[in-house]
Amino acid sequence: MSAPIEFDGADRAAVMVMLLGEEEAARLLAGLSPEELRMLGAKMCEMGDIGPAAIADAIANFASTAGNAGISAHGRVDEVRKMMTGALGEVKADSIMRRVAPPENAPRTPALEIAQWLEPEVLIPLVQDEHPQAIAVLLVQLEPATAAAVLAGLPEALHTPVVHRIAKLGPVSPEAITILEETLAARISGVHGIKRLDMGGVREAADIINSAARSMEKRVMPGITKLDKKLARDLESELFKFEHLLELDQQMMGQLLREVESELLIDALKGIEETQREVFFGAMSSRAADGLRDEIEERGRIKRADVEAAQKAIIAVAKKLAADGTIVIGAGGDDDYV
Repeated sequence: MSAPIEFDGADRAAVMVMLLGEEEAARLLAGLSPEELRMLGAKMCEMGDIGPAAIADAIANFASTAGNAGISAHGRVDEVRKMMTGALGEVKADSIMRRVAPPENAPRTPALEIAQWLEPEVLIPLVQDEHPQAIAVLLVQLEPATAAAVLAGLPEALHTPVVHRIAKLGPVSPEAITILEETLAARISGVHGIKRLDMGGVREAADIINSAARSMEKRVMPGITKLDKKLARDLESELFKFEHLLELDQQMMGQLLREVESELLIDALKGIEETQREVFFGAMSSRAADGLRDEIEERGRIKRADVEAAQKAIIAVAKKLAADGTIVIGAGGDDDYV
């Protein structure tokens, strides 16, 4: 039997969450801050096999029910992803998981890793004179909100070419990484890497635009359309997903629902979890919410294509309201209005 492991507070919290059922863990995670979620997710993914002795040592009052079950490391990342998705929804969960458990074929290099902790005002002068390709490689490795702030601080002439390159990134050459590393090393310590990284994509470009001001989309998308019409269509389809509506407050959600037909809403809500539906129900009167719940239950099974069509129709309504200034979708919409 292996010796007991000395756990700190974060380790103990990670073990406790993994001992819970998926639904119980999801409810617990829903009450944590983003920083707490990142720390907890990282711990759960890193700890490896956790034997019964370690469980008894770390959580004495739980050892009697934990018994000899232990917690296998097999499939751990998928398990954590399910928990995060249940607590936060797919959009936020994917954002966190890309950082706490990145794909094995996308290793990080030291200087680029450090850059993730720098403030936008430090990064902007560091890269503003660089080629759009180098800027794109950097931005896809930052949190979308940070990347959006850096992009907004760059000269406007760079906005469209940088977003275009983010959306078209794929295998990045070792030379490009080396050049970027050398630039960053002028301000921060670290050595440049030479591994081939698979970065960027339409989704990453959309995440950055979603986190930027609405004016950024208005400037960038026409330019992207001129450069690559197919890419523009793909990017447009990723800019706003139905899950983004879950971030609306009750007042804005109410304004959206007043513009959406009941039948359309029923079909759209059939495709999401009950906990996510509560965001929509919360913007209604109790009577209206109860009635809608009954209608959803009575609707029975419907085709996935019908659900997606209804969700796209509601997204179109939301985008129209956002363009009118009635609601704000995304973190960066405030500077369009005074």
